[in-house]
Amino acid sequence: MLSKRIIPCLDVRDGHLTKGVKFRGNVDIGDPVETARKYYEQGADEIVFYDITASAEGRGIMLKVVEKVAATIFIPFSVGGGISSLEDMRATLLAGAEKVSVNSAAVINPGIISQGAEAFGSQCVVVGMDVLKVKKSRTIPSGYEIVIHGGRKHMGIDALWWAMEVERLGAGEICLNSIDADGTRNGYELELTRLIADNIRIPVIASGGSGNPGHMVDAVTLGRASAALIASIVHYGEYTIPEIKKYMNDAGVKVRMNW
Repeated sequence: MLSKRIIPCLDVRDGHLTKGVKFRGNVDIGDPVETARKYYEQGADEIVFYDITASAEGRGIMLKVVEKVAATIFIPFSVGGGISSLEDMRATLLAGAEKVSVNSAAVINPGIISQGAEAFGSQCVVVGMDVLKVKKSRTIPSGYEIVIHGGRKHMGIDALWWAMEVERLGAGEICLNSIDADGTRNGYELELTRLIADNIRIPVIASGGSGNPGHMVDAVTLGRASAALIASIVHYGEYTIPEIKKYMNDAGVKVRMNW
C-alpha cells in the first residue's frame, strides 16, 4: 500500500501567506517562503502553493515567489492560481515547480488539461476542484457543484462528472476542495471525497476542513483519499507535521516517517 501524503497548503495573496474561512475573510499570517522551508524541514511530503487571487484578477502567477519557495525546499512542489495556458504551465515548471495545478482555467478551457499532459506528462498536471454542496437536480445529480474564481462563480457543472472528465483528459491527480468545509476545522467533507475517490483511478487529495490529526485519518480511510491537504492547524502552530504523522501511524495509516 502506498504511503498517504500530508501536504501543507500555502494560500498566497500579494506575496503574503493568508488564510480565510470558506474562501472569505482572509488575513495575512506570514511569509510563504519561510513557511514552506519550515514544513519541508518538519517532514511534509509535498507543498502546495496557490496564488488565490490571480485568476479572479486576470493576472499571471507570481513567479518570483515560486522561484524563492522552490529554492528552499527539496520535495514535490505544486503551484496553482493564474495558470491558463501551456506557456503559463511551462513558465511555472521552469520556475521550480514539479506540478502545476489548474482550476478555473480548466473549467473554462478543458483542453489545457490534455495539452499539459501531452507536453509535460500527466504526473505534472493537477486539477483543482472547488466544490459546493447544493440541492440535487437534473444538471447536478450528485448534489455537488463546481465553482470557479475562488468560489465566486457557479458553473452548473456536476462535480462527479467533472472529476471523471478531467481524468479522461489526462490529469494525473485531483485536489478536491470542499468550500463548505474550508477553514472550519470541523473535518473534511467525507461524503464528497469518497464519492470522487471511488469513481476515478487517479489520486485524490482531500482539502478543506482539517482541524486535528483524526480528521486526516478519516480523509484517507473513510474518504479513501490518497493525501490530505492541511493549512490552519499547522499555520497557527496547533500541531506540527511530525505530531500529525505519528498520530496517523499509531492509527494504522501508512505514512512516510522522517525520524
